[in-house]
Amino acid sequence: MRVTVDGVPLSVRSGQTAAAVLVARGQVSWRTTRHGGRPRGVFCGIGVCFDCLVRVNGVPDVRACRRVLVDGDEVVTS
Repeated sequence: MRVTVDGVPLSVRSGQTAAAVLVARGQVSWRTTRHGGRPRGVFCGIGVCFDCLVRVNGVPDVRACRRVLVDGDEVVTS
């Protein structure tokens, strides 16, 4: 499958979540806290904490740990 992450085309395996793809490419944080600027990314990995929010195909606030990617998806972390 082919997806785009922050404008970079990538080949990924079927069934991978957005979080798995981000972590596999070495990106473990992509947001920061409102107060203090501490890094945020995958924390719980089960969709409870909402630390791993990304934009997928223009839809904001998608939990990266829960979103299984499909061919052609566009993921934006910032």
